[in-house]
Amino acid sequence: MRTSAVGAVSATLAAGTMAGLAPAAQAGTPAAAAAAAPAVRFVDIAGDGGTVLKANVVTPPGADGSRTHPLVVLPTSWGLPQIEYLAQAKKLAEDGYVVVGYNVRGFWQSGGSIEVAGPPDIADASKVIDWALSNTPSDPGKVGMAGVSYGAGISLLTAAHDERVKAVAALSGWADLIESIYSGRTQHAQAAALLAGSGQLTGRPSAELQQVIEDFLGSNLDAEQEMIDWGAKRSPATYVDRINANGTAVMLANAWGDSIFPPNQYADFFEELTGPKRLALRPGDHATAEATGLLGLPNDVWTDTGRWLDFHLKGEANGVDREQPVRLKSRSTGAWEGYPDWKSVGATGRKIDLAGTTTIHANVNSGADGGVLFLSSLLDQLVRVPPTASIPLLPRRYAAVWQSERYASAQQVRGTAELHTTLTSTESSGTLVAYLYDVGPLGLGKLVSSAPYTFHGQAPGRPFGVDLELFSTAYDVPAGHRLALVVDTVDPLYIEHNPTGAQLTFSSPSHDPSYLAVPLREQ
Repeated sequence: MRTSAVGAVSATLAAGTMAGLAPAAQAGTPAAAAAAAPAVRFVDIAGDGGTVLKANVVTPPGADGSRTHPLVVLPTSWGLPQIEYLAQAKKLAEDGYVVVGYNVRGFWQSGGSIEVAGPPDIADASKVIDWALSNTPSDPGKVGMAGVSYGAGISLLTAAHDERVKAVAALSGWADLIESIYSGRTQHAQAAALLAGSGQLTGRPSAELQQVIEDFLGSNLDAEQEMIDWGAKRSPATYVDRINANGTAVMLANAWGDSIFPPNQYADFFEELTGPKRLALRPGDHATAEATGLLGLPNDVWTDTGRWLDFHLKGEANGVDREQPVRLKSRSTGAWEGYPDWKSVGATGRKIDLAGTTTIHANVNSGADGGVLFLSSLLDQLVRVPPTASIPLLPRRYAAVWQSERYASAQQVRGTAELHTTLTSTESSGTLVAYLYDVGPLGLGKLVSSAPYTFHGQAPGRPFGVDLELFSTAYDVPAGHRLALVVDTVDPLYIEHNPTGAQLTFSSPSHDPSYLAVPLREQ
């Protein structure tokens, strides 16, 4: 039944997409009109071990095999069918590329099981390149890859293992899988559940993946190191030395509010790259910045992707090499800013002292939280309305609150805020979530950033240090406002590890004062 449904949906989507790809009626013969449009065909490609990968090939108008063209390979996103990129493939083909988009193994009509960018997926991508070089007019010296989300991760991993890949555009992807869904040693429950559920609906999870999901969501600490090792094998950051040795040109694009793959891990990965590179961060959530481009509508992420590939595969002098490699779009103004590297983003900073001793009770949501998966960051992207909380009304029994002075001038928060504090728990395990708010004159706080932190194996009643990076952002705090740090123990986005009745005490010893370091743009 599922196979029939998949086939029906694929056929429907293909019909709609192909209608959009058809050349407009014009004067001249049908043959002339066809020659002026990219050619599209659907094929089966034998992946690793002979696994069938459903694919589509789009070739430039008039391509007759008399000369070769740059090749771009597009692995699909998690749970999406093989026609996901057809609108963008058409645009790339019109610009002179041979484009092969394929459904990754385990999803839809492709064979095999979902391996989560494991070795078979990397081998599949190389097999697709092999097939394209043998069956299309592709130039073996000009091979690129691009993709959204799952396709981004597979593209980066393939670039590490296949030196033929000269350029990559990784959109809304990951560099460190563990830091993405297990940051602060905390399970990102909603993100993991979404991936697991959509994988079941649109594909066939492998037995290994099903066990990993069960251990992850079930908080099986006995399997923690095994899960971390599993994630490291699937993280491009593990193979950054190979990417650097291959000299691959890497473009990374992500959203500030990405609730699947937060931007911190991309920024860290960017700093480790030594070849041609670009990092672009925008408002939005996971893949929301690229979504309109998949429908064929104007989209700056896909425009940037085309320019990146044009320069590094076609050698076009389009100025990409003269632009600042780090480009950030403010959540507050929508204006673009350029920087020479990531460390220059928050070149100056300000510390908020977290003085005194504060105790909170666990297990209750104080009213401060990170919002709703996808919806909250999408609202922030479209209408600049982030999650809010009334800071004066937050119950101090369940939330610790520290506030800065009112700022006489606007504060342009850029980069990654860092929390340092001393914590004492009544239990050996626990979870806290830190939130940074922009607080207006009436006490209404707008969420600037947040991050979770979980600990295990601590001695009850014994203080220990906590260092936590909040999710990177670009946000302008207006003059007359202040910043507030709120810490509580419950957020629906994450799994909580506080036993019933647990209490957390935050202190600031004289020999090791507690603080929040807030990165600011240099004025």
